[in-house]
Amino acid sequence: QLQLVESGGGLVQPGGSLRLSCAASGATLDYYTIGWFRQAPGKEREGVSCISGSGSWTTYDQAVKGRFTISRDNGKNTVYLQMNSLKPEDTAVYYCAARMWDSICTVGGMDYWGKGTLVTVSS
Repeated sequence: QLQLVESGGGLVQPGGSLRLSCAASGATLDYYTIGWFRQAPGKEREGVSCISGSGSWTTYDQAVKGRFTISRDNGKNTVYLQMNSLKPEDTAVYYCAARMWDSICTVGGMDYWGKGTLVTVSS
């Protein structure tokens, strides 16, 4: 059973940076599409970024394109989300999630979820 654990969240000032990590155990991530999602208070969970099992393709929500970068190190069984130029509207609980084999990367389509890490952007 794949287990995912997010880390790296915290409080940061607007314009600052954070790097989130999603560490997997119980299975190798090579065959999983991984997505980062976020949920702000009072809002629905939304997609942020996705990466294929091989890392050959990535996608970004328009709200974070150019500021966030997703990457993976399959040797470390870990996926990262580098977040730069953070804005108050990026404040949310960030989750990583995995789907095996195919390229679906949606809130309703993932097979495994982590418990999330809180990112707060505030001065």
